[in-house]
Amino acid sequence: MPWLYALLAAAAFAVAFRASSVTLVIICLLVACVATLAAALGWLAQRVASRSRDESSLVDAVELQRLREQAEARRLAAAAESTALGDARR
Repeated sequence: MPWLYALLAAAAFAVAFRASSVTLVIICLLVACVATLAAALGWLAQRVASRSRDESSLVDAVELQRLREQAEARRLAAAAESTALGDARR
């Protein structure tokens, strides 16, 4: 879609340079400026959208709590294992 705005802006500039009526030149220059701004904003929006993360990959509260519980269980198991190894060496 930004390409269409860019083409519209180029066409409006071309008409403005060829026109002999001051009113037509002003209208074409305004259209060209607005179309150029719309094209630039469209390209920026596409760039931001391409760099953003997929919202479906975000972790919800229930999943986050489950992950915390798993991490805590692993930490406790590792601590118990290191304690058992320390006792076995004595």
